[in-house]
Amino acid sequence: MSGWKKWLHGISAVAVIMAAGLGNGSAQEMMASPPGPAPLPAVLQNYSPVTADRLRKPEDSNWLLFRRTYDGWGYSPLAQITPENAGRLQLVWSLATGQVEGHQAPPIVNNGVMFVATPGNQVIAVEAKTGTVLWRYKRPLPEDLVNLHPTSRGVGLLGDKVYFASADTTLVALDAKTGKEAWTAKVADYRKGYYTSIMPLVADGKVIMGTSGGELGIRGFVAAYDAETGKEAWRTFMVPEPGQPGSETWPNGDQWKTGGASVWVPATYDPETHLSYWGTGNGGPWMGDQRPGDNLYTSSVVALDGQTGSIKGHFQYHQNDSWDWDEVSPPIIVDYKHGDKTVKGLVDVARDGYLWQLERTDGKINFITAQNFVSHNVFKGVEPQTGRPIVDPEHKPTTGKTTLFCPGTWGGKDWPPAAYSPKTRLLYIPANENLCTELTTEVPKYVVGERYMGVTNNVLRMRAGADHIGEVQAWDLDTGKRAWTTNLPSQNWGPILATGGDVLFSGGTSDRLFRAFDAKTGKILWQYPTISGVNGVPVSFEVDGKQYIAVQTGWGVDAARMQGRLNQTFPGRYPEVPQGGAVYVFAVN
Repeated sequence: MSGWKKWLHGISAVAVIMAAGLGNGSAQEMMASPPGPAPLPAVLQNYSPVTADRLRKPEDSNWLLFRRTYDGWGYSPLAQITPENAGRLQLVWSLATGQVEGHQAPPIVNNGVMFVATPGNQVIAVEAKTGTVLWRYKRPLPEDLVNLHPTSRGVGLLGDKVYFASADTTLVALDAKTGKEAWTAKVADYRKGYYTSIMPLVADGKVIMGTSGGELGIRGFVAAYDAETGKEAWRTFMVPEPGQPGSETWPNGDQWKTGGASVWVPATYDPETHLSYWGTGNGGPWMGDQRPGDNLYTSSVVALDGQTGSIKGHFQYHQNDSWDWDEVSPPIIVDYKHGDKTVKGLVDVARDGYLWQLERTDGKINFITAQNFVSHNVFKGVEPQTGRPIVDPEHKPTTGKTTLFCPGTWGGKDWPPAAYSPKTRLLYIPANENLCTELTTEVPKYVVGERYMGVTNNVLRMRAGADHIGEVQAWDLDTGKRAWTTNLPSQNWGPILATGGDVLFSGGTSDRLFRAFDAKTGKILWQYPTISGVNGVPVSFEVDGKQYIAVQTGWGVDAARMQGRLNQTFPGRYPEVPQGGAVYVFAVN
């Protein structure tokens, strides 16, 4: 470096330091003694470690799990917001995430600290009351990652750590106060078609998760990791290998190695039995005639022992899946009446369009009853003793043919979770009615890490005479009857929040509105226009005695893909929804 360049370089360094206002000493002194790290904000200094007891019985003011509680209700007991004052809800703060695509994660709130996971492999810590960013973590992704669903469904908490499933199938533990990595654990090889979008489940001192990749020829599994060290504790595959129970439901050969059954939504969990209930995805490839048999444990709920990972029970919603009906939504743990009997229940609102009411035990899962909640031409009904669907072969896709079936590939309800209120004793469903799919198929060739589906044409159709798609439905589980239905102006991709004030919250429509509903009647009480459609899971929390509602907005992934398909079928009626991610927090004025 020449002399004058050295002089300019020195002057520039001094100028930067002086401009930063780092003290009154000489430039030489300041250059020799850089300032220490800024003190933590008070809300982080007072961070409350998350204990196993707090996860089992969370305070009303916090939202520590995917659906707040292990039972999966999606219910907050907070009751300041009521049908009488919901119309006075106002925006308290909003925060752009800097990302596009589908923002699906619930804002996780622990005593005033909010953790938001977004697309772009990002976690942001925010002061929940003010929206002030506390720290931001972003993990770079490999360029050769095939990520069919670039989203995140949230983070788990335990102790002073935040657990994040990076899209490249890496489990990351972060320091809750700083956002720095504490440890990482490799979950799978992304080069073999695995990728990750799940929110980890924290239970039994472990961080438990599965992966996406059902269209890429993977073999689905659930794996558990020690919460302190990241060491793998157990791994259970959802497609059994030859000789394991369930392997007889697969054909001879190697098809079990690419059989699908991905797991990408966190389970519900019963602390009394230490059983977690996981939903599993479709089989691979899509056409069931290419893998004859029931194909356990695809399209099922599987009960896993939290300590060992052993399979204690299962129920398969439909056998030999050929419709791409991933049943990854876990069943809600709720007791209900059936006749004169009180059932220790599991209730699933399935993508196959049926509302399944099951019974949980310390192992086996028993069938109780089921009925369709949207129009159906595939199942003629279910066998009353076993719950096995009676399938109309005319509406089951087979290789080399074109088949029309209802509901379509996205089902009567996709991954967005339903909610249950113990006050109204109603189950609330974000449903899509009147949609069908016309599918043309062929035999695919398996190539590692590439799509393995066998679909040549996939067209969205609407039932003749249909006047709407999206609905919010309310069902009485004790009677098996629908209590009310509210039709929506477009398809519905909105997870539902139920609250103790008898107000529901949900988005999910392409008009970008976030809405409040009367939980007893379904009446729309309030709506707010966001910058993009709401695919995120709404939550409620309390700080300094005030109730807040929080949700992420950001249209994308399957909601956007359905929008595009609808616009192909009905040009101009379903235009593109603007993308752009943000966090919104509301309260009653």
